[in-house]
Amino acid sequence: MAKDLFSFLDLNLLRTFLIVYQEKNTRKAAERLFVSQPAVSQALQKLRHHFSDDLFVKVHGGLQATPFCEDLANTITPHFHGLESALNKSIQFKPSDIDFKIRLALSPVVLTCLSGSLYARIKAQAPNAQLELLSWNLSTQEDIQKGIIDLGVSYVIPNSTKEVYTKKLLDLTGRIFVRQDHPIKKSLIEPKDMAGFEIASMISPGWNDNYSYAAKLLERYSIEHKVGFRSELIMAIIDVILHTDMYMPHSNIFPVENYPGLRAIDVFVEGEHYKMPIHAHMHIKNRNAPITLWLFSEIKQALIEQVNKQGLSQV
Repeated sequence: MAKDLFSFLDLNLLRTFLIVYQEKNTRKAAERLFVSQPAVSQALQKLRHHFSDDLFVKVHGGLQATPFCEDLANTITPHFHGLESALNKSIQFKPSDIDFKIRLALSPVVLTCLSGSLYARIKAQAPNAQLELLSWNLSTQEDIQKGIIDLGVSYVIPNSTKEVYTKKLLDLTGRIFVRQDHPIKKSLIEPKDMAGFEIASMISPGWNDNYSYAAKLLERYSIEHKVGFRSELIMAIIDVILHTDMYMPHSNIFPVENYPGLRAIDVFVEGEHYKMPIHAHMHIKNRNAPITLWLFSEIKQALIEQVNKQGLSQV
């Protein structure tokens, strides 16, 4: 008779197993589980004995899963997600009941424009929440998969995994920003008007690490262009454009009123305002979770209010 691997197993061990599988590191797994590293190692030892398999072997830089481990993790993960969803749905969601940490990862384009208003909106409804606003980086997609990040906001991410669900928030309208006495005097320009001026490009990790989106647009129309400066830091870019004839491509959420030395210029492409959709990114298992729907709604409303404040339609 085959061994009954379910009836005599402490299911808490499987949660530890899945976290170790995600992290491939017992120290990081212990931090996520709020237990000691020896406790994680002890749990793994019990699981190895139970399944008669090594599960993980030590390699340079961490742990590597055995074939049995890979198969086990892929098989049980959907069931854990379903159990989590079922338990959470059984409790009526109220933001005021949140007394835990909420971690949001925002693209640099959004983080510098929305942090204050978004913090105020969330804290007004969830006063006991511990809110962390992080800059989207190269590990954010993986952190969403692991459950470390509750929700991210960025453009469409190339090579996104099936576990990360993407949902459109709204279209941002393209603008460029220059110093007040910049040679371009128009308030509305076409791509050809940017010819000869260098681009000060903001880097959004995981989206445009190795290129400028504005440069690609100008290249499409065979317009002379050059990227003169790139940074993930908005203040570094602002400082550069205040001292040069460079321009910063951004959007209608940038609060130009906070920077008296800057001027906004709208961009028309083929007779229309240039649009760029921005999206929320979440683990697929959480896409219909009440807290995720609430966070999505609050972020979207904060974006809409910021867009309206800048005097352009969000549609």
